[in-house]
Amino acid sequence: MLASPAILAIEALIPTGIAAMPTLSTDQTDPVPEVAAIAQDAATPEPLDILEQINLYSQADLELGPLEQVNSVRELSDVSPTDWAYQAMSALADRHQCLLGYGDGTYRGNRAMTRYEFAANLNACLIQVQQRIEGLSVLSPDELNAIRRLQEEFAAELATLRGRVDALEVRTAELEANQFSPTTKLSGEVLMAPIDAFGDRGDTTDGGEDTELSFGYRARLVLDSSLTGRDRLRTRLQAVNIARLDGTTGTVMSRLGFDGESDNEVVLERLEYRFPVTDNMRVWLAGTGVSQEHIITVTNPLFESSGSGALSRFARRNPAIYRQPNGAGAGFEYKFGNWARLYGAYLAGNAGTPTSKNGLFDGSYSATAQLTATPIENLEVSLAYSNSYFPGGEVNVSGSTGSGNARRPFTNNVATSSNNLGVQASFAFEPVTVSGWAGWSLAEAQVSDAGANISSGDTATLFNWALNVGVPDLVKEGSLLGFIVGQPPKVIDHEVDDREDPDTSLHFEALFTYPITRRISITPGFFVITNPDHNSDNNTIWVGTMRTRFSF
Repeated sequence: MLASPAILAIEALIPTGIAAMPTLSTDQTDPVPEVAAIAQDAATPEPLDILEQINLYSQADLELGPLEQVNSVRELSDVSPTDWAYQAMSALADRHQCLLGYGDGTYRGNRAMTRYEFAANLNACLIQVQQRIEGLSVLSPDELNAIRRLQEEFAAELATLRGRVDALEVRTAELEANQFSPTTKLSGEVLMAPIDAFGDRGDTTDGGEDTELSFGYRARLVLDSSLTGRDRLRTRLQAVNIARLDGTTGTVMSRLGFDGESDNEVVLERLEYRFPVTDNMRVWLAGTGVSQEHIITVTNPLFESSGSGALSRFARRNPAIYRQPNGAGAGFEYKFGNWARLYGAYLAGNAGTPTSKNGLFDGSYSATAQLTATPIENLEVSLAYSNSYFPGGEVNVSGSTGSGNARRPFTNNVATSSNNLGVQASFAFEPVTVSGWAGWSLAEAQVSDAGANISSGDTATLFNWALNVGVPDLVKEGSLLGFIVGQPPKVIDHEVDDREDPDTSLHFEALFTYPITRRISITPGFFVITNPDHNSDNNTIWVGTMRTRFSF
């Protein structure tokens, strides 16, 4: 049985002590002792403070508006004099000033109420009762008789409700006693996948050889802690053993989005702390393993996740922006209402190493800014800029997604800076979501290398793009059919002619995620790379896998 707000609002005037009385006093000089005891024990904060606290929790997912004081039942649009509880509600509003309604001017007498809402009604009435007692005024005989009649009429319903509340409190206490931590939530994910690559790699790729069917795994444990209730300290542990295919195919274009190696050891893979500064702004402090996408919206909602999104590394996000140096640093998000957000992030690859070409500012780093807007419903667009720097020996301008020339435009020995611009968009129209991006980078050599014919100030221009189509919940809730096509990062202009990419590679990908249960899903799929490394002398490469995901 669900109790309506009308019934529980009446019960708010019936403290437990009153319900237990064999008789009700009508003496105008001596206060009712049970009522006085309850009112004395009740907390008496200002009603506005209580309502602010109640609305903070109980109205988060409702569209009815916050609870507000109702001075007359006539203010409620859905209550009429013909309603059976009209007189009781009138008394609560006119005589006792403890009737609460919703911000949209309704009472919603037929819907179930939350415990927070019941607490608000009860508190409002107890405050009025205590104020009367303190003012040497007691309930009139008519009021006491009305309470007694209401007790008798609704005795069964109130007893059932009290029993259900008592049972709920027992279950809540049991959950609190057996929870992992009162301040920390533990979650996890395990990926397992057979992997193989097919196709003659040709003679131009570096290290191309035949591949064998392999099987890899990745396990992650995530601990999210809150110290204030609004902040989040995230610690992620990881063990992974999924081979990088570029060691056998000879090109990083064949890399999976969830590959990696940790020598079967559990490592601290990510550590960050996020907290609000104002209602519109929050800040990140990054300890280690934090990438741009952990702070900045990627605008590729269906395929960004390595556990449930695209299979390939390239198809997850725009490498010109979100594959730049990452690690430790800081970032922020500022909201302009519901239509726009401004992001900023500074991340250093070797911030914890206090030696030359390392540290927070002397080693590899990226400084990124992005404006994301929702001009119309279901459309999100973003414009991003990133400035990055790579010291000699650590150059990776394209984030291990494009050609060898795009990765190291001036060789790995030449320190390189890069100015990067990215445009991303996503549009959802039932039942399809279409997303895509374009990324442009201008790389510049910071030193000269006579042996490689490189002079300080030489530049190279890189370009990449992608378009994807996703159909979520196609055959079952949680399923996803996806198709992706794009061009991995390519050097389209270089001051040293032989370092331009001669041809164009295209990336084609298809996948289908099927949820076996709420916690287990499989994603069979494949992707194809034509002219690997943007060189037509290399033959097409096929990569196939079936990613299995366990989440808890």
